[in-house]
Amino acid sequence: MNIQCGRFNLSLNIPKIMGIVNITPDSFSDGAMYSKNINTALKHAEQLLNDGADILDIGGESSRPNADFVSPEEEWSRVKDILQEIKHWQVPISLDTRRSKVMQKALELDAVDMINDIEALSDYGAMQLMSQHQSIAVVLMHMQGQPHSMQINPSYDNVTQEVSAFLKQRISSCVDIGIDVNRLIVDPGIGFGKTLEHNLALIRNTNTLIDDLQRPLLIGVSRKSMFEKITGEKDPQQRIGSGITAEIEAVRRGASFIRVHNVKQTRQALLTYLAINSNE
Repeated sequence: MNIQCGRFNLSLNIPKIMGIVNITPDSFSDGAMYSKNINTALKHAEQLLNDGADILDIGGESSRPNADFVSPEEEWSRVKDILQEIKHWQVPISLDTRRSKVMQKALELDAVDMINDIEALSDYGAMQLMSQHQSIAVVLMHMQGQPHSMQINPSYDNVTQEVSAFLKQRISSCVDIGIDVNRLIVDPGIGFGKTLEHNLALIRNTNTLIDDLQRPLLIGVSRKSMFEKITGEKDPQQRIGSGITAEIEAVRRGASFIRVHNVKQTRQALLTYLAINSNE
């Protein structure tokens, strides 16, 4: 399978690694590390590419639980300079945003190949905007609630069925407004309004979601707090092993994209997994 991603036609025969570049002062994992100096952010982005990232995912708003509100204007001010610089790089650029105003500015700058939206194009005008840019890939993610409240008693009767139903409805709405289904990627939203058991169930049912939705699936578990509950490790930057284990298991069950902080270690694990399974 291939997917159109802006300037690039991506083959998904091998899962793609999306390297995270947070331009935020309050990310749960690397807050403030790359938000104060564009040169630091650019060096980090370059290192991710050297480590084997297939896509760079740039974000200017933290979506961690209890994150502070950031206006679209502030979010854009955080990401515009780095987008201006890296849009000339020969790599797919994803913009992690839920705001149609930020999407529009990035598209006017001709700086992105993918929109990665935790609200699945729910912001006013977002779906219409994306219908006008027919080469841009779109990630539709499921989230129960909002970042500031999503981890307050999340509840489902059947998390896999409910996440699938939501994403199926968003795909249908996108197609109805004129967005080619072949541009769409789905993300079950691990950690976004889910308990540990919900997260584990969604990873176990990666193949079920893909079968139901008939779209490539992105999984994002890197350094998340679910691994503290499993292992007791409080430091997000020390949860690399747990994250890679979950990512490779999702790949084994059919995931096409994995969104990560630690690109080098993830690529090593992915290549090893693929080599072991190359003759099956």
